[in-house]
Amino acid sequence: MGVKAKYPPLPIAETVEIACEKFSVSALPDGFRVLENAGLVCPEAMTGNVVYRAVKEMYEVRAEITPGGDYLTMFPAGSHYGASETKRNTMTALRSSDKGKTWSDPYIAFDIDYNQHGFIPLVPKGSKRIYSFGTQPVWGLYTRDRGLAENAPIGYLYSDDDGYTWTGPVLIDPTNDPGYTGMSVMRMCETDKGTWLLGTHEGYHMEKPTHTNLYILRSEDWGKTWELLPEKRKGGWHIMPFHRMDEGRPIQVGGKILFICRTPEGHLWARWSEDDGKTWTKARPTSLVHPDAPPMITHLSDKKTLVCFHHNRFHDFDYNGLSAEKQAIMGDRSEIWAAFSKDCGETWSEPVFVYCNAVRHDDSLQPFYNNQCSYNDLFTDGDTLNIFVPHLWRQAVHLQIKEADLLKLPAKSAILK
Repeated sequence: MGVKAKYPPLPIAETVEIACEKFSVSALPDGFRVLENAGLVCPEAMTGNVVYRAVKEMYEVRAEITPGGDYLTMFPAGSHYGASETKRNTMTALRSSDKGKTWSDPYIAFDIDYNQHGFIPLVPKGSKRIYSFGTQPVWGLYTRDRGLAENAPIGYLYSDDDGYTWTGPVLIDPTNDPGYTGMSVMRMCETDKGTWLLGTHEGYHMEKPTHTNLYILRSEDWGKTWELLPEKRKGGWHIMPFHRMDEGRPIQVGGKILFICRTPEGHLWARWSEDDGKTWTKARPTSLVHPDAPPMITHLSDKKTLVCFHHNRFHDFDYNGLSAEKQAIMGDRSEIWAAFSKDCGETWSEPVFVYCNAVRHDDSLQPFYNNQCSYNDLFTDGDTLNIFVPHLWRQAVHLQIKEADLLKLPAKSAILK
């Protein structure tokens, strides 16, 4: 696995933080090394490279195995969609036909006249079609006025030629809440019964701090019609006293569906459904320590075990809103740990350390950029876990590790012995 990097390595720091402790890069815990190509401290068993580096910034990286067997990764290159009402980014793609050993040059995935957010891939069972779901800030239907910069129509494009050309967008108009606007950037789920479940939340930035409400868009007919659950706008899920809950990821194990989501409480929270996503349990915190950042979760190859990447750090106990300039919040995004569950997220193993940022901080940049190792996308191919990282909001990194090696990684007690 691996290929000679196209991009020169970024400068490596003299020290890194692991389990909130400082380590010299020349005296790392046993079994770890600096992967200079990627700018990360990684297990010796992990390989990886930068597959794209932006001139200035890029955002959420997502990837999928296409119906034809290629790896396809896509991401918005340029400013975040919520930063402007003028065209500031393009959905950019790369492909690999050799399981990530080599990648194509970057190209525009679909040339569309409004800003892009993220690629939420779906290849329905028994289909050769690949979908790209996500936020669609279509001009005239999207505004940054009145604190609504996060909210836009949700929709999808689709491809019948293995992701080379795309048709759309098709905008989702829930039957119980026509004209719904919000955002959606986390992976979705097709249940065993063929139902599609897509997480979405609405944000109100005029509130100080911002209020958010979390929902699920549910379709039983391959996207022809949709229902917004638990009910129409401003009736979504949130936790107090923050009035926040967002970026939910539905995933099925056996007859149960887990919906795991982001909160500012200090843990990932979860709820479950046993009726194909129609009704859901009351939310409760998991044991997964996590700051105000998204869930990053997938199945291992047995389809029974879940692996959740999480930051395993939380320092902002005096939460007063997400701030890109606040080191206490953004510093927590610099480490990635993994925990495993065999009961659909009801219980989780002790976390093991996976990797952390190793690039020297640029004093001209905010902590939002200097610590960014969040928003990982994950999928398994055979016995290999593929990880895609929008590292530092500047470069797309592809990492690979065998499942057997992932399961052997050390817990905090071994790291700090």
